[in-house]
Amino acid sequence: MVRSCLSFIAIALLLGCTSKQETDLIQGYSEKVTYHKQLQKTEKTQLYQDNVTKVMLTATYLYTPNFENNDTRDEVFIVGLSMEGKASGALHSEENTLTLNGKKAKEIKALSLKDERLKDLSFVTPWSSYYLVTFPHESNKKITLLFESKRYGKGTLHFAKVAKYVLTKEAF
Repeated sequence: MVRSCLSFIAIALLLGCTSKQETDLIQGYSEKVTYHKQLQKTEKTQLYQDNVTKVMLTATYLYTPNFENNDTRDEVFIVGLSMEGKASGALHSEENTLTLNGKKAKEIKALSLKDERLKDLSFVTPWSSYYLVTFPHESNKKITLLFESKRYGKGTLHFAKVAKYVLTKEAF
């Protein structure tokens, strides 16, 4: 009888402690759920010269799944660019180009560091320039963002409209 009472008390104590920690964990996650979702859709690449980072490019794919058969929405990214020696690097210029599966952007709009869209993103730094970049619709489930710098080379970022683990290994 005493043994079963002690077992019951021990189980009740363990469950009580676990549920409190679990509740705190869930609450902390739900407060930043948008941040975590955007983090899953963020990629980064660096371009080097003599083993020193000269360019860092981050891109967050702003795609939300839509299960319509005729989804023709544009592909939209927030792209951050940091170039060594420049307060703000130009994303699209004579020196630099950005393409999505070989296509040029329809629109590139510079964003202020105070823009609301940057608040839920990871890797936001005061020394980077941020852009809202819109590309024409891509029907492929896997897409490749390619940044080319005449001075520092190429950087490739891979994104997917479905979870990456669903795609075959050859996709990337």
